[in-house]
Amino acid sequence: MTTVLDHLADTRTGDKGDTLILAVLPRGAAEFHHLVSHLTEEVIAHHFQVPIDAVTREVVGTVESMVFKIKGILGGGVTGSPVLDGHGKTLSYHALSIKLPVLTQP
Repeated sequence: MTTVLDHLADTRTGDKGDTLILAVLPRGAAEFHHLVSHLTEEVIAHHFQVPIDAVTREVVGTVESMVFKIKGILGGGVTGSPVLDGHGKTLSYHALSIKLPVLTQP
């Protein structure tokens, strides 16, 4: 069985040039540990259709969250992008549709 990221966490995005910064904020400790195991660079790369080497993940254990950096996804960055969403804000909503295994409680 699968669920979507939206059932397990909130997301926020920002940008640094042409790099999308995606923060994933799990709703609790169980969700955090589940996502550390299942929300990998490979999953993000596949969902956003970018090469795996464009994605890095930092696990921030002190606040039980994760930060992904996705290079080259913003079409040149805010000032150089021909797209409407140069900051990548709508991509946080897109991330919430990532399919993941259902969290099973012990």
